[in-house]
Amino acid sequence: MSLSSGPAGGPVLMVGSVAYDSVRTPFGEAREVLGGAASYASVAASFFSPVRLVGVVGEDFTYDHVAQLAHRDIDLAGLRRAPGKTFRWEGYYEDDLNHAHTVSTELNVFQDFLPDLPENYRDTPYVFLANIDPGLQLAVLDQVRRPKLVACDTMNFWIEGAREKLVAVLARCDIALMNDAEVRQLSGQVNLVAAGRRILDLGPGVVIIKKGEHGCLMMSRDSYFAAPGYPLEEVRDPTGAGDTFAGGLVGYLARCGESTGEALRRAIVAGSVMASFTVEDFSLRRLFRLTPEEIAERYHEIVAMTRFGSL
Repeated sequence: MSLSSGPAGGPVLMVGSVAYDSVRTPFGEAREVLGGAASYASVAASFFSPVRLVGVVGEDFTYDHVAQLAHRDIDLAGLRRAPGKTFRWEGYYEDDLNHAHTVSTELNVFQDFLPDLPENYRDTPYVFLANIDPGLQLAVLDQVRRPKLVACDTMNFWIEGAREKLVAVLARCDIALMNDAEVRQLSGQVNLVAAGRRILDLGPGVVIIKKGEHGCLMMSRDSYFAAPGYPLEEVRDPTGAGDTFAGGLVGYLARCGESTGEALRRAIVAGSVMASFTVEDFSLRRLFRLTPEEIAERYHEIVAMTRFGSL
C-alpha cells in the first residue's frame, strides 16, 4: 500500500485548538505563526485521508492560513470564526528540546469554545480528540454516531483538574495517547509497563506512550510494540510534534480502513515520520512543503533501520 495514495477507510474528524504561537528555541525564533493541536494533527492526517476540522478562531485569523489548511484537503465547515482574538501561546525551549517553557497563554475565543459538529460530520468514522478539556471531548463523543475508531490525547493539566471526566473519555476511546510523564501521573505507577496496564484497565484497547525524540511504546492487552524516533541532526522547533504524530497515526489508520495490530505498527511509524518533519522548521512550514515521496522515503528508512535477523 502506498503511504499517501488517497482515502480508503473514510475521513478523519479532528477536534482541538487552532492557534497563533510565538516560539523561541536555541536555533531561532518565530512570532505569531500558525499553531494549535488541531492544526498540526489535521495537516499531518491530510497526507493520508480527508480531514474534517472542528475548532474556533478569532477575527484576526488570516485568510491566508484558511487557504493553507483548505489546500490540504481539510474541510473547514466546522472551523468557526468568533468575535475576538485567536488563541495564543508563547513559549521557549532551552537545551532540552523535550521540555517547553510557557511564557503566556491567552485563550481568547477558545475560552468559550463549545464543539458543535455540522450534521454531516457526525457520521465521520475516525475521530481524534486533541488535547482539550475532557468535558469538551465528551461533548464531541455525544454528537458522533457509531465511529469506527476514536483516539484521544490529554495533558497533565486535565489529569490534575478533570480526572473524573478524563476517565470517562478513556472509557469511550479505542486509542489513548499520552507522554510517559502523563501515563505515570494518571496511573500512579512509576514503571511504564505497569502504568500502561493501568490505563488499559480504564477502557481503551491501545495505549501509545510518546517519548519525544526517543520514539514511543504501544501497549494492548496482549502485545507490545516499540518504535524509535527518526534520528535527526538538526531540530529547530519541537512544538506540535506530538500532535503531528497523532494526526499521522490516525490519518494512516483511516487510509488503511482497519486497526489491526499490524496496521497500528505501520501507523505508529507513519506518525513518527510526520513528527520528524515537523521539528525541522518552525510552525507547520515543513509540513506545508512536504511531499508524499519524502514521507515514503523516510518511512522506508525507519523500516531498514529497525530490521534485524534471527539470533
